[in-house]
Amino acid sequence: MPYPAKTDRKAILAAALEQVARDGLAALSLRSVAATLGLAPNALYRYFADRAALEAALAEESQRQLFGVLQTAVGRKPPEAAIRGLARAYVRFARDKPQLFALTLLPSVAEAGSEPAHIAMWRFVQQQVSNLYGARQTPEAAVALWAFLHGMTALEAAGVLGSQKPTSSFEFGLQLWIAAAPPAIHQPSTSRG
Repeated sequence: MPYPAKTDRKAILAAALEQVARDGLAALSLRSVAATLGLAPNALYRYFADRAALEAALAEESQRQLFGVLQTAVGRKPPEAAIRGLARAYVRFARDKPQLFALTLLPSVAEAGSEPAHIAMWRFVQQQVSNLYGARQTPEAAVALWAFLHGMTALEAAGVLGSQKPTSSFEFGLQLWIAAAPPAIHQPSTSRG
């Protein structure tokens, strides 16, 4: 039995991502995605063996989207401005697309022959950190930055920060992380971009 021409991996992932963004991951099923595409559920099994395989592909796609956002935010900025742009873009992505952001933290599977997005993204982040901290401190500094960013997004999403906390907490924490860079490497930027 031939598969409909409108059925391909990209269309399935797009429909599934839209559904997750709208209804959350718990509502995701191959049947619901197939219905969105006007297909029988069996048509999707050619591309995804089960819900877990679809979820892993969605995690990969959401990681690719986040990576693209981070790359755009960094552009060709000097080191400090690049980190500020990256940090703000990470938090904005988590705030604006909470369901897709949640997917970025799940185990992912890249298509055959493709580098996993989380590996490429982590290498990119480490390079930005290295530009500010130097190679020797990059591993620790990169993990500290990620922990700070993820912690801020998790606290905000959980509503823990509330109105009693100053809205400048994020900028305060980011400034402390930047200020901790070794003086020989760290050269303050006047840009707030």
